[in-house]
Amino acid sequence: MTIIAPSILACNFLKLQEEIESFNNLENIWFHLDIMDGHYVPNLTFGACVIKDISKITKHALDAHLMVTNPLDYIDTFKKLNLKNFTFHWEAVTHHDSAISKLKENFNSVGISLNPATPICSIPDYILKEIDLLLVMSVNPGFGGQSFIESTIEKVQSLDEKRKVLGAKFKIQVDGGVTDKNAKLLKDAGADILVAGSFIFGSSSYADAVNKLR
Repeated sequence: MTIIAPSILACNFLKLQEEIESFNNLENIWFHLDIMDGHYVPNLTFGACVIKDISKITKHALDAHLMVTNPLDYIDTFKKLNLKNFTFHWEAVTHHDSAISKLKENFNSVGISLNPATPICSIPDYILKEIDLLLVMSVNPGFGGQSFIESTIEKVQSLDEKRKVLGAKFKIQVDGGVTDKNAKLLKDAGADILVAGSFIFGSSSYADAVNKLR
């Protein structure tokens, strides 16, 4: 079953506990946590304190997506938060081998995120074999509610083909503008995890929205 990852950035933070608990009876849910520093992207969101509180009230996996300039600076704080996955942006790091090695010492799953304009060929094959997840951004990072970039479907398909050729095990995640209009196309192209913010939290029934994506 496709994993659906509601993006917490789109929820009502005045009712955070109620929002989180709305998913308690759903299966294969990851909570997608967009961490922004105001430098790598022109926005500032939440940090470790909020994530810690979320972890206390949910059984679902916590998926941290760090849109930050120095992702390795977050290791000591975030390794205490029982994260399912830690994803950093390929474009934000210079020494990728070292970064992945350090992150794998502290997290069970390590992912790389690619901006829309960054081609798959930017990542060497041997690194694709090392990572656990590759997040394909289908909007430019920094703000929710943007329109889906259609070329993402072809990018996911190419990435899935490459994954098969390499015998790699990483999951393909898509984030940005995901709705019931493009979910099937993305799944058919090879996506394993669909991140959705506005589509889910803007719906009258979160469970119905999740089922529509599936």
